[in-house]
Amino acid sequence: MTSRRPTSKAKLAIPLLVFAAMLGVLTLVNGSSGSPAPRATGATAETSGQPRNTEELIESLQERVRADPSEAAGYAELGDAYLQRTRETGDFAFYSRAQRAFDEARAREPDNAGAIVGAGTLALARHDFGEGLRLGQRALALAPQTVRPYSVIVDGQIELGRYEAAARSLQTMIDSKPTLASYTRVSYYRELHGDLPGAIEAMRLAVSAGGGTPEGTAFAQTLLGDLLLNAGDVTGARRAYAQALIGVPGHLPARAGLARVDVARGRLAAAQRRLRAVSDRLPLPTYLTPLAEIELARGRRAAARGDLELIRAQRRLLQAAGTRTDVELVLFEADHGDAARAVRLGRRVLASAPSVRSQDALGWALTRAGRPRAGLRLAQRALRLGSVDPAFHYHAGMAAAATGEASRARRGLRRALNLNPSFSPYHAQRARRALARLS
Repeated sequence: MTSRRPTSKAKLAIPLLVFAAMLGVLTLVNGSSGSPAPRATGATAETSGQPRNTEELIESLQERVRADPSEAAGYAELGDAYLQRTRETGDFAFYSRAQRAFDEARAREPDNAGAIVGAGTLALARHDFGEGLRLGQRALALAPQTVRPYSVIVDGQIELGRYEAAARSLQTMIDSKPTLASYTRVSYYRELHGDLPGAIEAMRLAVSAGGGTPEGTAFAQTLLGDLLLNAGDVTGARRAYAQALIGVPGHLPARAGLARVDVARGRLAAAQRRLRAVSDRLPLPTYLTPLAEIELARGRRAAARGDLELIRAQRRLLQAAGTRTDVELVLFEADHGDAARAVRLGRRVLASAPSVRSQDALGWALTRAGRPRAGLRLAQRALRLGSVDPAFHYHAGMAAAATGEASRARRGLRRALNLNPSFSPYHAQRARRALARLS
């Protein structure tokens, strides 16, 4: 693909299950804020004075705004650095610090496009997609020659279910400046529409393009690994995760990716150990949920209960940091909590972000709450773009099984397992048991 390649609805998009979790992760990559990228290490960094990591970058920017409190750009860049630190530490208190920094920047310069993009990125991270889109469009109106606002705009449009508008925005973004940030979004759009080979192609281009920080490139390599794993290329996926770890030793998303490779190879005990080490470092639902589900698949229910409780505690911290209810919480409640609550939350999420992901989540909640006919209707709507996400097909198959539509149920469950037989140790077990009952 080149920057001029035609990108229709079926051809343009990061793997569906991880995209919401990474909203904002790549918005700042290839940005135009002018912040020094924390790349240099050792003697090079010491002699150049360049920050060696995000902590030093934050200290440098704090000194900058203290030296000149009237400068809006310094506060905007400080907000960006706080968002980066949130991703590195899982400490959601940095959301509030980022919000204050962006507010300070906009108080000094209301039309500062960098601060507005940063505030939009934060809104997306908190799952306020409407506000994120509004801010992205405002930043673009103020700085129409820049590309960075399109990251926020595209992410908002996709999560709001505005796929045709997202395709147009994404085409403009990739034509204007093909970067890691734009290629990852092309990959996501393609994957969302069922074009897995095209998604892999775009993600390879994202990796080749590189990012403003080593972490950005490592994240793209991890996403490439996820796509390859979904395509059945376990060896290629392992290679992609290993490359990410070469660039950023200890990169937690890549280490979690290696756990997914273990699952694909039937090594659940090894996968559990890897995910335990990752979640001990960063106890986020992204890592704790698959860990708990591996434990359930292995019959280790006491350990799983402990991890599920920790997920609930992390969810409360996210809520305290201003994050709205999201698809992942709906699915978590449907699978491991209160199905009736999952339905209530799912309706709220669908109303605020009417995407196929929201339709799938509410449909699954309805199925789990004993309303599979309504759940099946939503599951079918979630599949209308051609998704190759095995979880979507699993949810549709299980809903059909619950309504007595055996043929449709077999098609959905087989499709899920054919797409990725290890998409979830816990749910793959349930899919196989359901197929056995239907045969």
